[in-house]
Amino acid sequence: MTDPSVPLEPPAGRLSRRRRLLVLGICCTSLLIVSLDNTILNVALPSMQRELHTSVSGLQWTIDAYTLVLASLLMLAGSTADRIGRRRVFQAGLVLFTLGSLLCSLAPGLGWLVVFRMVQAVGGSMLNPVAMSIITNTFTDPRERARAIGVWGGVVGISMAAGPVVGGVLVESVGWRSIFWINLPLGLAALVMTARYVPESRAPRPRRVDPVGQLLVIALLGSVTYGIIEGAEAGWTSAPILGCFAVTAGSLAGLLVYERRRAEPLIELGFFRSAPFSGATVIAVSAFAALGGFLFLNTLYLQNERGLSALDAGLYMLPMAAMCMVCAPVSGRLVGSRGPRLSLLLAGAAMTASGVMFAGFDARSSDLTMITAYVLFGIGFGLVNAPITNTAVSGMPRSRAGVAAAVASTSRQVGSSLGVAVIGAAVAAGLQLTGWWIITGCGAAVLLLGTLTTGRWAAGTAERTAARLDPERTRIPVTTP
Repeated sequence: MTDPSVPLEPPAGRLSRRRRLLVLGICCTSLLIVSLDNTILNVALPSMQRELHTSVSGLQWTIDAYTLVLASLLMLAGSTADRIGRRRVFQAGLVLFTLGSLLCSLAPGLGWLVVFRMVQAVGGSMLNPVAMSIITNTFTDPRERARAIGVWGGVVGISMAAGPVVGGVLVESVGWRSIFWINLPLGLAALVMTARYVPESRAPRPRRVDPVGQLLVIALLGSVTYGIIEGAEAGWTSAPILGCFAVTAGSLAGLLVYERRRAEPLIELGFFRSAPFSGATVIAVSAFAALGGFLFLNTLYLQNERGLSALDAGLYMLPMAAMCMVCAPVSGRLVGSRGPRLSLLLAGAAMTASGVMFAGFDARSSDLTMITAYVLFGIGFGLVNAPITNTAVSGMPRSRAGVAAAVASTSRQVGSSLGVAVIGAAVAAGLQLTGWWIITGCGAAVLLLGTLTTGRWAAGTAERTAARLDPERTRIPVTTP
């Protein structure tokens, strides 16, 4: 039952242009604080390591505790918002994220910091997917909606560019705890503005909650990440680590069996018959694993090995972030006019070339080669984000497009977690060069899958998958080169 006082899909088209723009600004603010939090945190890692007297694995957990919880709860948050009200869930997310940020700044030790990062992540899971639903529901004209989503996507580039510099200034002038303070005024302002300007809405037919599937996803992601991060120190053949990987295998098997039997599963396994969808999922994991590992390796190198300040390290990485900001909208236009293949091929080639420069030619030997490698990685990552969602939903039934996009978003967070876990484990074992080869492999995976999953054969698998899922053929068109 739904409350008749709350419209299922509110008459957002009757909102004034000014109010629609305010709603867009509020949603972009939520994305900014979530994205900025991650980029700023990377710059602060060496300072946190010194003050909290922690190991490399401790630094990994400050990042992965956040991304794991976020990845685990994104789809649950989206379906809950559709059921009980998007504005209500969005406000709860702002409260939790802001409160978590305050608690992080007060954390007395590493353990508490990790716990408070998880509080942040619970709030963050209620922001981005719900904000996208609010934007989609507010901007009913297709062209206006496309422009709004383009602005939304550009905020990620802004956070990538601003994060290293803002983080460096805060860490050097005030200390690492101040990186969390920036979320407080932005979060409170967004909370007040949401209550005043964002209309409430619900989905006409919200998906049912899948608690068993949710628990299996949490067990799967948590166990594999813990095993990778702690394996180097505890021993890869130790009982706790082997137990973790056993839980991973059991959770994966349980998920495959259980989800196949549900009418409305958390993860639609039938989607994976579509080559574009499967490719987009693996591309998202690969690209964001490369980004997580790239930031982790370079932050530690620039500050711990080269002895740069947090601000100088941020400025060194600014060319990468600037290219992300420039290339993201270019990629969006390319996808719109020529399909996702070109963007994916260019992205994979640039990321692979950057990894090869570090792994095979020691790009760190001179500032010129290192900055060139940074620029290449920034180009690659800037180009890869737009085609991921486009490829994931290509050919899908319109009624399932939101679920497909949610899986792609979850895959991004899973990739970030695995990238930091795997490459951090390599750093802990003294195998930095191996870490760079892993990043190179991730770029090569983007290039290969971008080639295989965007052609005519792939489009055919998407059409056949959609025919099984939606015999009435109300589908999103398949984009082919």
